[in-house]
Amino acid sequence: MSRPLAVVLGLLTAFGPISMDLYLPALPALTADLHAGTSTAQLTVSACLIGLAFGQIVAGPLSDRFGRRRPLLIGVVAYVAACALCAASPSIEALIGARLVQGLAGSVGIVIAQAAGRDLYSGGKLVRYYGRLAVLGGLAAIIGPVIGGQLTAFTDWRGTFVFLGIVGIGILAASAFIFRETLPTGLRAPGSLSHTLQSFARLLADRVFVASLLVTGFAGAVIFAYLAGATFVLQGIYGLTPQEYAFAFGLNSLGYMVFGFVSGRLSERWSERGTLALGLVMGVAGAGFLLVTAVLHLPLIAVIASLFTMVSGMAMTAPPSTSLALSHYREIAGTASSLLGLTRFAFGGVAAPLVGLGGEHDATALGVVTLAAAVLAAVSFWFVAGRRVATGA
Repeated sequence: MSRPLAVVLGLLTAFGPISMDLYLPALPALTADLHAGTSTAQLTVSACLIGLAFGQIVAGPLSDRFGRRRPLLIGVVAYVAACALCAASPSIEALIGARLVQGLAGSVGIVIAQAAGRDLYSGGKLVRYYGRLAVLGGLAAIIGPVIGGQLTAFTDWRGTFVFLGIVGIGILAASAFIFRETLPTGLRAPGSLSHTLQSFARLLADRVFVASLLVTGFAGAVIFAYLAGATFVLQGIYGLTPQEYAFAFGLNSLGYMVFGFVSGRLSERWSERGTLALGLVMGVAGAGFLLVTAVLHLPLIAVIASLFTMVSGMAMTAPPSTSLALSHYREIAGTASSLLGLTRFAFGGVAAPLVGLGGEHDATALGVVTLAAAVLAAVSFWFVAGRRVATGA
């Protein structure tokens, strides 16, 4: 893989998450401008999340049928058009619909980045590649709200979507000139619906794939629950200012990036399953300590340490679980990647609202949700480790 191609695939990985949260600093102004209720305005976030989840199960099989390049270019064009629709939306209902389309189009890049890696790499290089994708995902979580906050000083919420559209045009140009087809014609799958369903059935009949899928999904539930609940815990309960919260959030995101990178290298040099187990131990320990902290009302440092350990542990699970899931499915890597993406966002979408059940001044619900998801991820890993699989580890 050339360096320019690696940059393009990295941008595609990060652009979906950035699209979801870059405009959040402008959400209050958007709510007032469109005369919408707070809960209704928050549906613009949910619509993008749903699009990112379910768009992947369409984009993945299409990329197995037609190759990676053509669906990618169509997806990026649709993304730019969706940004224009968002910027021009006359009502909150129109914006919700445009955000759904934006999520659907943005999901294409996530699938293509994972599938193209499987086209080009195998073994240790593959898991190292997925480690880099995990790093970029953590970076996107940092820079999205930061860039959005800076944009609010120069433009309104409509300008934020114009900015996303301009970046999308840049990615379209880079994809058109740099991205070359990574899936040879001879390895492409038939395009019939029956074959797609057979591919899904084949994947779901593989115990290792299903277990890796569940690890990915429950790890996503932990991360989305953290994203939804951390701001209420750190600001509402412990009284952090927005600047102090940004520092704590950045610290956890840094942990996500560093441990995601380390996981890729460790999986390559030591063991995929061993690295995955280590990440799950960290995730369960961090979530368990978070619950203890919430029940006993321990000091702020205990909360920050718990969140850092939990988030870093979940980051360590991403490269090995993805590699285990895709290593034996080069010819349907897009379809396999789509199931991973769907599960991650779907589980995350279910977990995120649950952290608010305890109210704004109680962190117990966040501890319970994250611990349950981390434990279920560990149980799923046990399902993987119970099989003798040639993983190169």
